Amino acid sequence: MRALVQRVTEASVRVDGTVIGEIGHGVLILVCAMQGDGPDVSAKLAAKISKLRIFKDDAGRMNRSLLDTGGAALVVSQFTLAADTSRGNRPGFSAAAPPEEGAALYETFKADMASLGIEVASGQFGADMAVALINDGPVTIWLDI
Repeated sequence: MRALVQRVTEASVRVDGTVIGEIGHGVLILVCAMQGDGPDVSAKLAAKISKLRIFKDDAGRMNRSLLDTGGAALVVSQFTLAADTSRGNRPGFSAAAPPEEGAALYETFKADMASLGIEVASGQFGADMAVALINDGPVTIWLDI
């Protein structure tokens, strides 16, 4: 799985103008299931993100995790993270898991995050979404698991 994690002070996602998920302090996770991924990869990604030390401690150093701070996660599916731009200007997305598998892994990933005690809000798989965020730092981390 591939994820882009952004530390945020707030984030939300809308579908057809209606907010369907929002959080305050925490992380926005744009996530993409890749060909060959399974539930084990989802669990590993959730554990990694939950323990990423990207939040400031009392000394102002990035030393605390999402679990340490009690922050929330807004999880948004984004198959375009699988983009291959090595041949020309039109990205190819064949490295992404097929939609049915991607949807199942997206649901598994949200459940894996929640099972760690993290409050999870989400977008809608396959929908045309509008995502708003205030990136705190800015801090943005790319993960391939």
